Order: sequence, then structure tokens, then C-alpha cells
Amino acid sequence: MPNIPEVVKSKKTLTAMNKGVLASELNKTLRGRGPFTVFAPSDRAFGKLESGTLEGLLKPENKVQLTALLSRHIIAYKVNFKNLKEGDKLKTLKGNEVTVTIRNGKICIDDATIQNQDIESSNGVIHSLDTVLID
Repeated sequence: MPNIPEVVKSKKTLTAMNKGVLASELNKTLRGRGPFTVFAPSDRAFGKLESGTLEGLLKPENKVQLTALLSRHIIAYKVNFKNLKEGDKLKTLKGNEVTVTIRNGKICIDDATIQNQDIESSNGVIHSLDTVLID
């Protein structure tokens, strides 16, 4: 079974996330043993950012900011969709917490709604988000 970076690379709706993982070099971490949970913003989610934001973050001189942004989407343990409960606080690789809420029957991570869930990999799971998590 492919690892998280390989799965992200294979998904047509996660091309921006793939570029970010490579530019930040988080692919090195995410190839590791894990397990990890990645709340991966979809291409549509990245498209909601102000014009030019993603392109700017992908520049080598902005690697620190890109890494911080993407680290906010990664949990250093595996959480399947069915185990996400209202009020759960999940600690990210960045060191902050994201909160699980249920709105209109949909599970959200902070202000982002999970679109696709439980995309399995050899070292964790990926859930696709409709919005990029920003501090």
C-alpha cells in the first residue's frame, strides 16, 4: 500500500497539496512510520485563498511559512472519520490544536468541512477538506 505522499500525489483533487508537501519537504516526514492523519485541503480549497497566495508560499524563500501552514493540517496519530467526535481537540504537528465540530450533519475541522474521508495509506489516513486551515 502506498504511503501518504504517494497517495496525495495520486489524487487529482490534491495537486496543490502535493506541490506544498514537496516544496515544504514534509514528504520526508510523511513517508515515515507514522501513523499520521492528514486533513488535506483540496485544490478547490486552495483556490479559495487570495489570488497568488499559494504561488507565493511555494517559493523557496517562503518554505518556513508553507511548512507551518501545512503542519497545521497534520496529526501525529491516526484518526478515522468514524472516531471524530464533537468537541475533540486534535494536536497538530505545528503544535496547536484543531477542534472537531458537527454542523448540519457534517464533520468539520475548525472552519473546514471534511469532503472525502478515510483515504487509507500504509502509514495513516487522509481526509480531504473544503477549506485551508489558517491561524
